Amino acid sequence: MEYIVEKIGMSRTIGSKSIPVTLLKVLDTKVCSVNEDGSALVSYNSGKKNNKAIAGQQKKFGLSNDFNRFATLSKVNNKENGNLDIIPLENAKVVQSSFNTKGRGFAGVIKRHGFAGGPATHGSRFHRTSGSIGNREDPGKIQKGRKMPGHYGNEKNTVINEIVSFDKEQMVIAVKGSVSGANGNLGRLKVVK
Repeated sequence: MEYIVEKIGMSRTIGSKSIPVTLLKVLDTKVCSVNEDGSALVSYNSGKKNNKAIAGQQKKFGLSNDFNRFATLSKVNNKENGNLDIIPLENAKVVQSSFNTKGRGFAGVIKRHGFAGGPATHGSRFHRTSGSIGNREDPGKIQKGRKMPGHYGNEKNTVINEIVSFDKEQMVIAVKGSVSGANGNLGRLKVVK
């Protein structure tokens, strides 16, 4: 079963041995249509503004103005339209969460790949640069896969975590360990077992 979740942040359990946990809030989601293979078109609330296209979808599926974002979930427990079924989350032990990592923009090789860099002393011309990147006459080009400066972060990252607790009233899941992405990011959560 798949759900759309928002990352609240990190915390820890209180006890003789505290466990670091990440808090994930399951968004209030409506199932618009269920396909034969178990996938479904769902709608949820987002900061997105309404327009005529969204208004047409809301009228078609009988949704209120709050549900203004649509997505496809790979597998749901519902057989018909309505609120998304959360019963599988109550019995779940392990989940897989997919979030985008924090975007760090254009980064050099030291930040992006962990290069050591050169001496920081006076007179050096090799501080934070990558150094030599190619060969001479043979093969006369830069090899594919060379670690170079470029865009860093904002990539999809998937991790598997154990569930520590699930608050059904607040719709908050506490999973053991960390999950990628900034607080407030939306991601997907799949029940593994």
